[in-house]
Amino acid sequence: MKIKNNSIYDICLIGIFTALMAVMAQISIPLPNGVPMTLQTLAIMMAGVVLGYKRGTISIVVYILLGMIGVPVFASFGGGVGYVFSYTGGFILSFPILAMAAGIGAVKSMKNKYFLWVFLIFGVIINYFCGIIYFNYLTGNTFFKSFLVCVLPFVLGDIIKVVIVGLFGERIRRLV
Repeated sequence: MKIKNNSIYDICLIGIFTALMAVMAQISIPLPNGVPMTLQTLAIMMAGVVLGYKRGTISIVVYILLGMIGVPVFASFGGGVGYVFSYTGGFILSFPILAMAAGIGAVKSMKNKYFLWVFLIFGVIINYFCGIIYFNYLTGNTFFKSFLVCVLPFVLGDIIKVVIVGLFGERIRRLV
């Protein structure tokens, strides 16, 4: 019985990780710069590793679409198109890239265990870059000032998240 290739199974996993994203977004610490510290990126990377790059990316796209139509799934129970086009929009719009990078890293890690770590770090850097560019565009700040506001406060937390996903993601994937 091949239940893992069943589309209903896929839809359920995608739904579970979409819901997990919504819950993790509510675990949030507001910062004065307008960009809250959340556990979203942990859930995104975990979705990519556990579900693979296709299903993981789809779960994140579903999450973003739910938020855009007004379901309060973003940090601090935010929702709506305006939320996506606010200061955090660059981060939110790059979430699928982060999930895809984590998923590709998980697949590549079957050949070399360090690929997962490389792709997780690459995905976080892309997320930072998109967030900085978007924040910079909306605020008119310099790139350096946007870096200080949008990246520096999050580096330590994101290193911890990468380590958690790197250590436990593959184990969870085998269980699922």
